[in-house]
Amino acid sequence: MLHHRLLGYLDEVARSGSIRRAAARLNVASSAINRQILALEEEIGTPLFERLPRGLRLTATGEVVIRHIRETLKDHDRVLAQVAALKGMTRGEVTVVTMASLAAGVLCGVIREFRETDPGIVLKVRVLPAEEIVAALISGTADLALAYRVPANPRLSCIAEFQHHLGAVMAPDHPLSGRCLVRMADCLDYPLVVADPTMTLRDVLELLVPEGASFVPAVETNSIELMKRLAQTAPHVTFLNLSDVSEELRRGVLAFTPLADAGAITQTVSLMRRARPPFDGHVRLVAQRIEVAFEKYSAVD
Repeated sequence: MLHHRLLGYLDEVARSGSIRRAAARLNVASSAINRQILALEEEIGTPLFERLPRGLRLTATGEVVIRHIRETLKDHDRVLAQVAALKGMTRGEVTVVTMASLAAGVLCGVIREFRETDPGIVLKVRVLPAEEIVAALISGTADLALAYRVPANPRLSCIAEFQHHLGAVMAPDHPLSGRCLVRMADCLDYPLVVADPTMTLRDVLELLVPEGASFVPAVETNSIELMKRLAQTAPHVTFLNLSDVSEELRRGVLAFTPLADAGAITQTVSLMRRARPPFDGHVRLVAQRIEVAFEKYSAVD
């Protein structure tokens, strides 16, 4: 791109067979074009043109060089077209529907970074009940959906899935903090802040309670934010996915320890879109950012 003018000179001289005619078409002084050609011939050590009484003709070396020049000019035009397309993407709007836990976790970080790199694209994030998320996507009121346990639907296309293991979440100064693994039985000795029965998370938790153990939460709630706020004060313990507390871990206000009991039990987060519309532009860009961010917190078997 930096030598685009010189390449254009050479291409026009080769097409017209004359420096004078090329100069007239390009509205450039003949002497300027001639100096450029002579400098390039000196640099590569061989003539590019045969100087004939009636004009110029490419040498064998010149034929090789001009092929390269024309490919380079085509690439230059393609790059300019791509840049123009990206300029068109600097403004727009993307609506994401999701669950409260995901909105306040990794997605929060994605939005923060996106605002820094693409401030012209407006992100609308709507937290909806699980049963309304699919409906919003199908109806077209949302561009992307990010949720746990999204049911299969022929009208939806899955962009990516992420498997997340549960962990115990507590204050950094909690007695359980700093361990490599913790068991549910260890947590039962502390006041538990857990998801209420309306949340899918509760079903998973109850599977992890040892047989015969007493599972009596101190607080039940459907608010992920409340779980995280209470867990910041010892001795409370709550149970969430690593992605749910990414922002709090970044700020150092919570600690996360994987649950040994969880084993192969995972929760699946799906990133979805409608199947029919073209997948490009702003929506693809946002989906790619979400996918990259969530992959960092996916469970590795």
